[in-house]
Amino acid sequence: MADPATYRPAPSSIPTDPGVYKFRDEHGRVIYVGKAKNLRARLANYFQDLIQLHPRTRHMVTTAASVEWTVVSSEVEALQLEYTWIKKFDPRFNVKYKDDKSYPMLAVSVGEHFPRAFVYRGPRRAGVRYFGPYSHAWAIRETLDLLTRVFPIRTCSKGVFNRHQQLGRPCLLGYIDKCAAPCVGRVTAAEHRELVDGFCRFMAGRTDEVTRALTDQMMHAAEELDFEKAARLRDDLTAVEKVMEKQAVVLGDGTDADVIAFAEDDLEVALQIFYIRAGRVRGQRGWVVEKPETPEGDAGVDTQPGTPSSVMSEVLRNFMVQFYGDAVEREREVQDANGEQRESVVPREVLVQAMPAEADDVTEWLSSLRGAQVSLRVPQRGEKKALAETVERNAQEALKQHKLKRTGDLTARSAALQDIQEALFLEQAPLRIECIDISHIQGTDVVASLVVFEDGIPKKSDYRRYKIKDAAGDGHSNDVASIAEVVRRRFVRHNQDKRAVPDEAQDASTFSDEQVEEFSTDQGRRFAYPPQLFIVDGGAPQVNAAQEIFDELGVVDVALIGLAKRLEEVWVPGDPDPVILPRTSQGLFMLQHIRDEAHRFAISFHRQQRSKRLRASELDGIKGLGQQRRTDLVKHFGSVKKLKEASVEEITEVKGFGPKLAQKVYTKLHSG
Repeated sequence: MADPATYRPAPSSIPTDPGVYKFRDEHGRVIYVGKAKNLRARLANYFQDLIQLHPRTRHMVTTAASVEWTVVSSEVEALQLEYTWIKKFDPRFNVKYKDDKSYPMLAVSVGEHFPRAFVYRGPRRAGVRYFGPYSHAWAIRETLDLLTRVFPIRTCSKGVFNRHQQLGRPCLLGYIDKCAAPCVGRVTAAEHRELVDGFCRFMAGRTDEVTRALTDQMMHAAEELDFEKAARLRDDLTAVEKVMEKQAVVLGDGTDADVIAFAEDDLEVALQIFYIRAGRVRGQRGWVVEKPETPEGDAGVDTQPGTPSSVMSEVLRNFMVQFYGDAVEREREVQDANGEQRESVVPREVLVQAMPAEADDVTEWLSSLRGAQVSLRVPQRGEKKALAETVERNAQEALKQHKLKRTGDLTARSAALQDIQEALFLEQAPLRIECIDISHIQGTDVVASLVVFEDGIPKKSDYRRYKIKDAAGDGHSNDVASIAEVVRRRFVRHNQDKRAVPDEAQDASTFSDEQVEEFSTDQGRRFAYPPQLFIVDGGAPQVNAAQEIFDELGVVDVALIGLAKRLEEVWVPGDPDPVILPRTSQGLFMLQHIRDEAHRFAISFHRQQRSKRLRASELDGIKGLGQQRRTDLVKHFGSVKKLKEASVEEITEVKGFGPKLAQKVYTKLHSG
């Protein structure tokens, strides 16, 4: 491990111009490439006190052995040079957006004498027209199955085609009218070419003429009393409509655009891009990458409206540079090989959830790639705004599924528990972990949650909820004292009865009020044993408060930690410095997942309590007065205010109200 001070250049030797810099290790390999508007200001951030650096940045600067830079004349040139060097050197500390698979496409071999349609993966070839990419191969096969009713083009391989040509009889698809059977001369090459052209026009978005032609033919057949043909055309029209539903129009003006959105947590970022061509969604791709860090004080971070943070603005910029740079390079390779000109892969319009860093430079660079003006903007209203929100929801779902996949992996869970054991120096892996969190809004409806994980999996039947009593009230809340109160109530009878859950009956902390299937309503269930690890959401103050309760109650067989959100630091009681787990550690992912689950559960309980308070009525709590009678009563008098002005005799005039119940209502309303 190298000391950054050994290779730090003199500040006066670093220019203040825009440029690109490289960090190299002791063997001369490039491990990181970056750009800056001001090289001196940017590089100074890497040579701070190591404890102030982000863990990933700290790992990089201690791995490096030298740094060098190249000055350029403009920021756009710096952007281009950064992309070129990342492609050339493949640095290990740069985040790279790579697909984990090759996406399938619908290909039509228009260069053959009898073209065929098929599913294809891989580089593009001459004489083939491509549609897609699609997310799944089965989606292509389903589309083909529907469209071959209307356009019975060839879908068989060359071997099958030649064999049936020799046999003189068509294959099964030819017999069921899913193929025009050009192999046996049922249609000529020109007629088959016409079917292929119609198929390609339909896939290219010209669907109106197909539906109009089928409708006219169906009506004409019905007028000629050829109802069998009309029925077949009706079924063909239905098949076309099903395909159009799968390619629903999202932008009515036929816009060509790419829509980019993201979802983030403290460690990872999920990015999604939708390809919109001729107003239809033609494809979608997504990535989940580790969240990088941008050094503080970076002069290269733009502060335009819509930018969420310096980190995410840098993520968006790097993503767009890498994604479109790679796409243009692949397209140029195809054009050089085939000698044919294709439409640019960079669309006329790029819609983003938030503006990236150095948005003007990115726009200029994209325009140079396209050879025409490119619009980069955040949609504010209408169809494009709704589409951007859809892409964002997809990104959020992708991040959620990524986390669930990691949680559902037995090997990953075992590795996570092992990492936690080694990092905290536990005698054994923590098979039972509990975590608490506090939720409130400006000191109102202060509640706490306790979630339980066993073997890395949520045990929702053991979840508990607490209403904070002593540490909150009258619009104020002390989070540290609230943590201490919950810990005390959880462990107050820990040494007396291992199966006891303190104050549950008084807290009404079962799940019957929540009315969701995922939670158990078994009120008699108690904790079978204490946890091996107890987590509080917070830093050193919260952990120390919980430890004081542990010391007071004599709890010595439970490990205690706190998880702070700032840098995902793990705080241990009595230790002035936090434990920093590697950002790629499975143990850190599990701790984060448990903390987020406690946060979610606390928020859901807080919202429930707030909703109850807002819906509370002066008529609540009157014995014998149910929901229907309350409704009838308010409906009769018009409001509770007018009801207060009514006498007992007037209340008895309401249907279902006798003198005794009317007297209860009157007494309740006038008791205060």
